[in-house]
Amino acid sequence: MSTLAPTLEAFFTDRLINEKGASQHTIAAYRDTFRLLLAFAQRRTGKQPCELEIEQLDAPLIQAFLDHLEGGRGNSARTRNARLAAIHSLFRFASLRHPEHAALISRVLAVPTKRFDRAIVSYLTKEEVDALLAAPDRSRWIGRRDHALLTLAIQTGLRVSELISLRCQDAHLATGPHVQTTGKGRKRRATPLTKHTVAVLREWTQERARQPDQPLFPTSRGRALSRDAIALLVAKHAKTATRVCPTLHNKTVSPHVLRHTAAMNLLHAGVDSTVIALWLGHESVEATQIYLHADMQIKERALARTRPPNTIPGRYRPPDTLLAFLEAL
Repeated sequence: MSTLAPTLEAFFTDRLINEKGASQHTIAAYRDTFRLLLAFAQRRTGKQPCELEIEQLDAPLIQAFLDHLEGGRGNSARTRNARLAAIHSLFRFASLRHPEHAALISRVLAVPTKRFDRAIVSYLTKEEVDALLAAPDRSRWIGRRDHALLTLAIQTGLRVSELISLRCQDAHLATGPHVQTTGKGRKRRATPLTKHTVAVLREWTQERARQPDQPLFPTSRGRALSRDAIALLVAKHAKTATRVCPTLHNKTVSPHVLRHTAAMNLLHAGVDSTVIALWLGHESVEATQIYLHADMQIKERALARTRPPNTIPGRYRPPDTLLAFLEAL
């Protein structure tokens, strides 16, 4: 067995699981990264993954792998950077165990992340929210489940992973109604519920009438919904809602768009961005700035408070033909 195999095993068992206490989601993301990387290295070198040496995962191969993710697999720059972050984490760990490869490891750690354009976040208006919530057929059990899930997601802004992990005991609907979730970094937080959401969840939990540790939003067989299942049900009901609300034709409605909608509703209600960051479980307030950029109402109010410059409108005309040429470039 090569030196790479025990190093990779120790990285997962000693570093991620024992020392860092990484969540299952993080471990799965890192696992998928190295499965893809080892398969790519096998095709390039002709060696089985267990036979690969650390020196064969050099900077050119890592760069080629990242290019393959974008060009061959169609991954976005965000996904590329996430895969690179996992690789960097492994090589920082390897630098302590294999100082003889210090030069190679430093070159891999020098592979930069890729810059990308940040799109303005998409969110739903009140009319679009109403149409989406009315889309599920509540005469059926699945429709009532979907309606309760959508109501909770839009009001609380929970992540998909948090919706999946919810158990019946996590919904506290008595005094001080809230849901308890475990988000990124194993951080526990309680998110308050509105009267409308409490009413919807109370009806749903009474219909569920299951054990406290069972999923709040199960499949027809009683298992927890998967990420793909939630994405599909959101897309399905969004397609149905377009018949009533045509503006949804121009939007790709995903579970994360529902999270953005919750944040924008709080922002429009005048809630401070620091409180929104706590509400959503963000690590930093900076992550909440994207909602300020997306909110045209805030920008319009800021524009209304400014004084127009005391200048005469007109277009600048360069006095020279050479300057005019340069201006036209």
